[in-house]
Amino acid sequence: MNSLIVLGTLLTYFALLLLISHYSSRHGSRGNDAFFRAGHQSSWMMVAFGMIGASISGVTFISVPGWAASTGMTYLQMCMGFIIGYLIVALVLLPLYYRLNLTSIYAYLGQRFGRQTHRTGALFFLLSKLTGASARLYLVCLVLHEFILRPWFGDGWIPFLFTTLCVLGLIWVYTRHSGIQTVVRTDVLQTAGLLLAGVGLFIATAHSLRLDFGGVMQIIQESPMSRVFEWDPSSKQAFWRQFLSGIFIVIVMTGLDQDMMQKNLTCKHLKDAQKDMITYGMAFLPVNAFFLALGILLYAFCTQNGLTPPASGDSLLPWLVASGQPAIWVIIPFTIGISAAAFSSADSALTALTTTFCIDLLRLEERKELSDKQARTIRRRVHFGMAAAFVGCILFFRIANNDNILNAIYVMASYTYGPLLGLYTFGLYTRRMPRDRYIPWVCMFSPVFCAGLDYCAPIYWNYTFGYELLLFNGACTFAGLWLLSFRTPQKNLSAVR
Repeated sequence: MNSLIVLGTLLTYFALLLLISHYSSRHGSRGNDAFFRAGHQSSWMMVAFGMIGASISGVTFISVPGWAASTGMTYLQMCMGFIIGYLIVALVLLPLYYRLNLTSIYAYLGQRFGRQTHRTGALFFLLSKLTGASARLYLVCLVLHEFILRPWFGDGWIPFLFTTLCVLGLIWVYTRHSGIQTVVRTDVLQTAGLLLAGVGLFIATAHSLRLDFGGVMQIIQESPMSRVFEWDPSSKQAFWRQFLSGIFIVIVMTGLDQDMMQKNLTCKHLKDAQKDMITYGMAFLPVNAFFLALGILLYAFCTQNGLTPPASGDSLLPWLVASGQPAIWVIIPFTIGISAAAFSSADSALTALTTTFCIDLLRLEERKELSDKQARTIRRRVHFGMAAAFVGCILFFRIANNDNILNAIYVMASYTYGPLLGLYTFGLYTRRMPRDRYIPWVCMFSPVFCAGLDYCAPIYWNYTFGYELLLFNGACTFAGLWLLSFRTPQKNLSAVR
């Protein structure tokens, strides 16, 4: 019965997405300009609200409540850093991208350093986004598999593969024509669904605990899980480690990420883009605080009812819903939330990966010999290929079976976004020009060096790296660029700084 409810809710939700997609393609354009830039006609309020869902994703919906048991509410320290990061992106990077009128933000690297650096930045983004977005989507596919196919066909590879293919197929269908033009609109529905689902689950849990608002606040305040600040410098959750990591994680995973920036670049003007960036950046702290509070309530529910929660925090919410707790009707908001979370992050990632591959690697906008029809055909083939790559990565995560997907995403970001951080920092704040042909080697060496550092630090210095490894990776890239560079007159760099 539960699987039929989940399936029916999922199909209804997908029908709404198709209606929005049909409206976007009918009343807009189906060309590459609509797919890549949405004609620079997006409303900043629509982009800002939709970006909340895209930034939160299914990982927040599922993983963050489970984090309450292991790290309390110390994740909010990182979210405080996020706010500073969003301000930096809005005031430093967005003006650069708008001034250069970029479709892909990695074209800046080509103008500043050269063609090899341009391709290197694009390839690091492809690796970063493909693995990060696949990790997020894997978690959602796993949950949908548990609710829909596993009760009927068991926990085999074929049912899970079928679930993955269905989810990616649905996303491919409604993004294939208008790309980012459709994504900006569907994100509004998906953010609303995600937030309303979270509120529904919160109310259902509080009702099952027979708590009013005052009782809920008392449970949260008295729980040892409500601890926000950690001042022990040796802890991975230490305030300054989390806060500084949060700043730079936003800079690299938003400001240097084509997926996140592509939506902002569809706004009509720079000021609109800055308003939407700051607006949804401010929303990150209260939204994550809400989901952590939901986690505290869920663990309180388990204690009150003598239930033993699963060891993996990622499994807490799906496990409670699957067991019929706290009430059967929460399956509907849970399904809406998980579907909204899945589609809001994966559809924009698929669009951004297609954009980067076409613009930065195939140089589609520069190939004047291609007709509009030929260019659309190439873009559609790349779009399909990226969807297939998603499937492969999700199956890899199924084999790896990581217990904490959110942590895995940030660890991967420390390695894959570090070189991008070093490249952009060097380009914006120095007057030196590295030798373009050597830059790819510097960018490949830095993550390898940091991996060795991460391995040796606990053994020789009794220090365990957290997400601040991203900073060391960026610094290593910066140092390598400095050693391979020479001073350039200011006038030669004024256009790209």
